[in-house]
Amino acid sequence: MTTPAPAVDDAAAHPWPDPRGAFLFFLAFAAIGGGMAQLVPAVLTLSLKAAQLDPDRETTILSIAVGVGAVFALVAAPVFGRLSDRITWRTGRRRPLLVLGAVLYLVGAPIMYAAPDVAVLTAGTIVTMVGVSAVTVACTAVLADQYPPERRGPASALVGLGLPVGAVVGLFLAQLVSASLLAQFLVPALVASAAAILLTLRLDDRVIDRAEVPHRGARDFFGTFWVNPVRHPSFGFAWASRLLLFFGVASVQAYQAFYLIREMGYSTLDVSGAVFASTLVMTVMALAFAALFGRVSDRVGRRKPFVVAAAVIFAVGLVLVTAAETFPAFLGAMAVVGVGQGVYMAVDLALVSEVLPDQNDIAKDMGIMWLASSLPNSIVPAVAPALLAIGAGAAGAQNFPALFLAGAAAALLGALLILPIRGTR
Repeated sequence: MTTPAPAVDDAAAHPWPDPRGAFLFFLAFAAIGGGMAQLVPAVLTLSLKAAQLDPDRETTILSIAVGVGAVFALVAAPVFGRLSDRITWRTGRRRPLLVLGAVLYLVGAPIMYAAPDVAVLTAGTIVTMVGVSAVTVACTAVLADQYPPERRGPASALVGLGLPVGAVVGLFLAQLVSASLLAQFLVPALVASAAAILLTLRLDDRVIDRAEVPHRGARDFFGTFWVNPVRHPSFGFAWASRLLLFFGVASVQAYQAFYLIREMGYSTLDVSGAVFASTLVMTVMALAFAALFGRVSDRVGRRKPFVVAAAVIFAVGLVLVTAAETFPAFLGAMAVVGVGQGVYMAVDLALVSEVLPDQNDIAKDMGIMWLASSLPNSIVPAVAPALLAIGAGAAGAQNFPALFLAGAAAALLGALLILPIRGTR
C-alpha cells in the first residue's frame, strides 16, 4: 500500500535558490557535455567505426549500436530520476548522477574505439548512453530545482540546446584530431566528463531528509516508467509532442553522414568536415534564436505558441533538406532546421516544468519526459531501413528523402499536440 507523501510547497517551504552569475554557465556546460557524449558517436565516430568493421553493413551496424544503446538509456533515465528524488545523502540528490555520468563517459569511449565486433561496439555505446541519461536527468531536474517558473526560459534554452551545441563543439574537437579515431572518441568524452564534474562542484544541491521521501510499495516500481496520460493529459500531450519532434531531429542527425557520402560524394575522410560545417550552421542559428526567444517567452508569459511555431519551422527545414542538390543548399536547409530547433529549445523544458504531475518526483518525471527525446534514437534506426528502401531499385541505393519527409510529418503532428495542453499558456 502506498502512503502519500506530505505535500511540499516548494515556493514556501523550500524557496527556489534562483542562482545568478556563473551558475548558468556550468549548468549549460554540463548539458553541452551530455550532448557531446551522445551525438559525436551517433553522428560521426560510430559511423566511421562501423565502416571500419564492415563497409558493406555499416548502416546496419550503426542502427544496432545506436538503437540498442538508446533502449538502455530509455530505461536508465526514469530509474535514475526516481532514485535521485529519494537520495538523502549529504551530497544532495543530483550530484551522484553527475559523478556517475562523468565516470561512464570515460569508460564507454575506449570500449567503442577498441571494439572488435558489433557486440562490443554496442556494449560501449550502452555505457556511454547510460552516462548521458544520468547527466541529462540531473541537468533537467536542476533546472526545476533551482529556478522559479517565471525565470526558467534562459535555463531551458541552454539546457535544451545541450544536444546541438554539444554536437558542434564535439565535432569541432573531433575534426581537430581527425587523423586519429582514438582521439575522436576520447577527446569529447574527456571534455564531457570534466563538464559534469564542474557542475557537481558548483551546484548548491538541496539535501532532503527521510521524512520528505515518499513511501512507495512494490507495485509503484512500475510507476517509475509511467505517468498516467488520462490523469495528467497535459503531460501526456507534451510527451507525445516531444517524441514526434525528436523523431525528426534523429532522422537528420543520425543519417546525415551517410547522406553526404552517398548523395553528395563526400569521402569518409572528408565527411567529418562537412558534418561539422552543417552542424555548426544549425547550431549557430539555434543559439541565436534560443537566446532571443527564451527571454521573450519569459516576458510575455507564454510557451505554447513558440513551441508550435518551432515545430512547423523545423518541419519546413527538413523538407528543404530533401530538395537540396548542392552542399550550400543543404547548409541553407540545415540553417532553417536550426531556427526551429532554437525556438523549440528556448521554451520546451520551461513548458514541461510547468505541467509536471508531482513536485515530489521532479527528476523521475523529467526522466520520463527525457524518454520522449531519447526514444526516437531507437525508433529511427528501427524504421529507417524500411524508409530508405522505398523505391530504391538500384543495389545500394538509399531513399533519404523518404526518411527526412517522415521526420517533417512527425514534427508537424507534434505541433498539433501542443494545442490541447492546459496549465500553461
